[in-house]
Amino acid sequence: MVGAELAFTFHDLILLPGLAVEPSEIDVRTKFTKNYSLNIPLVSSPMDTVTETEMAIAMAREGGVGVLHRNCSVEEQVEMAKKVKRAEALVIRDVITVSPEQTVGEAMKLMETHHISGLPVVEGGKLVGILTGRDVRFANPEFKVESVMTKEVITAREGISLEEAKELLHRHRIEKLPIVDEKGNLKGLITFKDIMLRGKYPDAARDEEGQLLCAAAVSPFDLERAKRLDQYVDVLVTDVAHFHNSAVLEATKKMLKEVEADLVVGNVGTYQAAEDVITKLEGVAGFRVGVGSGSICVT
Repeated sequence: MVGAELAFTFHDLILLPGLAVEPSEIDVRTKFTKNYSLNIPLVSSPMDTVTETEMAIAMAREGGVGVLHRNCSVEEQVEMAKKVKRAEALVIRDVITVSPEQTVGEAMKLMETHHISGLPVVEGGKLVGILTGRDVRFANPEFKVESVMTKEVITAREGISLEEAKELLHRHRIEKLPIVDEKGNLKGLITFKDIMLRGKYPDAARDEEGQLLCAAAVSPFDLERAKRLDQYVDVLVTDVAHFHNSAVLEATKKMLKEVEADLVVGNVGTYQAAEDVITKLEGVAGFRVGVGSGSICVT
């Protein structure tokens, strides 16, 4: 060991304490991308042992964001994203519905699968009724939905405020408020549960619709997956151990032209890599930084 250079491990070092302030004076908000901010500076990794639906929901509710992993089929990843977006929102846009001709048994299966207690009944895009847990509780599973659904439905129009929605729900003692247009077409759904959750998680990271923020990992070479996810997530994150690669840069350039979601690229680990991304790719919304050494790349 004679002549060896001096080296340190984490246990040899400490962070020097500085001037303290009150916790209430601290602001840890940060930018995740150009268009989205977080209330806490935490993002969960797109690993199949880390971020799926439950983690993504939990992270967003606390003010961070989860990046859904891609170690699954496109359909499975899209379904995870849809569940995050449906978890809570002022107005649910991806509404799960049932038709009048379906059976009560089929409707109950939908409720069980998606963990919901009611379904708007839609025919030709128009709202014709609503089916709740009370409607089906003792109904014959073979009955048609139209025979047990509630036909007189309290509805609201686009643009209704949170306070107006709460007043309508309370006045009519209902838990679901469908949003319809002037022709009676279903456009969304407001639920009592979602309004209560907004109060429970005031610091949650949300999109412009009030839904939880959601990100998903994609390969730069899997454009079809990116386009499918683009309909549901706010941010796409390229999942590449070493992004600074000519083929990766070229594939990402094509992806940027095809998707609307913010695109975070990475992993990058050098100044040159960041400079090449900035100069060669127009529209990148953020960087995923860090390339670790060792037998397994620590991203």
